[in-house]
Amino acid sequence: MPEGSPPLASGVYAALATPRRPNSIEADTAALLDYLDAVSNAGVNGLVLFGSTGEFIHFELEERMRAAGLAIKRSRVPVLINTSHSTLAGALSLSEHAADAGASGILLTPPYFYHYRDAQIFEFYRQFLAGFEAGLPIYLYNLAPFLNPIQPALAGQLLETGSFAGIKDSSGDWQQFEQLSSLRSRIRFQLLVGNECVFLGGRSANADGIISGVAAAVPELLVALDRAITSCNAGLAESLDQKLREFLGWIERFPSTLAIRQAAALRGWSLRETAVPVDPKTATELDAFREWFRSWLPGVLAMRT
Repeated sequence: MPEGSPPLASGVYAALATPRRPNSIEADTAALLDYLDAVSNAGVNGLVLFGSTGEFIHFELEERMRAAGLAIKRSRVPVLINTSHSTLAGALSLSEHAADAGASGILLTPPYFYHYRDAQIFEFYRQFLAGFEAGLPIYLYNLAPFLNPIQPALAGQLLETGSFAGIKDSSGDWQQFEQLSSLRSRIRFQLLVGNECVFLGGRSANADGIISGVAAAVPELLVALDRAITSCNAGLAESLDQKLREFLGWIERFPSTLAIRQAAALRGWSLRETAVPVDPKTATELDAFREWFRSWLPGVLAMRT
């Protein structure tokens, strides 16, 4: 990266959920600022705004800019902004705003909704680089469960350009993680886990860190696990990973981010408002989740070192 660029992402970055105003498509920025303070105080190394946990797809471009700008000014830790958009022009506008606002870097998926071949995705990134001259670290964002994937071969082609700081891989596919990791024998880049189910293995195999949606609700767990891994405390790391998997087992029963938001709300963070209504059966299941979470959380917090 150019001299004077922000430090590259490492450790635990919490991918924040986005508080919403009731019956609105606007972010609740007052709640967001209080929320990011609370998560930062748990010891995370940085924050991510408007990623998949932040439900960027539900917010207008201008609203994403407004909320991100306020949050960056407030944060005491580095902030990455997901500037992904379905168009090249939209991605450039969001990225330029993030740079002007003082973000520490940006995350960028391939264009979404329609299916694009690898050659088209490569061209999208090539033209993005031609139009974006801010010198900010750019991280490829492989959100394979939801959007066009960045396969390891394509990731290698893009990373070989030297224009990207790294990649966040949210696939949860261990084989894909190993393929990405093998690229580091010839290409220098930050490898960030984006799916908690492979965090213990990935971080132990020298991934630089994680961008975690679970950390939007239980940042203490991810911070403690990261410290246990990096200090080679294998027993504690295994115990904390088991707690993490218990939480993952619950949230996987619901639409993406729903349980994370509800868990965060139980901690006093204003995240109960949802973009999509909850049906009666899901509401009953959420009641069971909340009861479980209340009994589970104290044990997790007691395990911190």
